Amino acid sequence: MSISAKTSGNGSELNISIEGRFDFSSHQEFRKAYEESGMAPNMYVVDMKEATYLDSSALGMLLLLRDHAGGDEAQVSIVNCNDDVKKILTISNFEQLFEIH
Repeated sequence: MSISAKTSGNGSELNISIEGRFDFSSHQEFRKAYEESGMAPNMYVVDMKEATYLDSSALGMLLLLRDHAGGDEAQVSIVNCNDDVKKILTISNFEQLFEIH
């Protein structure tokens, strides 16, 4: 499992990439990725291209990111979801809280 964060050239977007299992063991690394970025981006993008699994604690971490980003005003996208990840997000009604691609 690996989590990496990368800012856009102008600093308006923070991309967080998830690799492998996204579960409770990822909590500190995921939180560190957005809290210690040293910027206040307008948009957050969580890239699930390399994610193989997520559980309920990962859903909670996504909600914490949304709160950190501004709650209802937040612009958080979850992108490159495989079918299993997308199914979990859909069952959890996350498409009402996040842009999912």
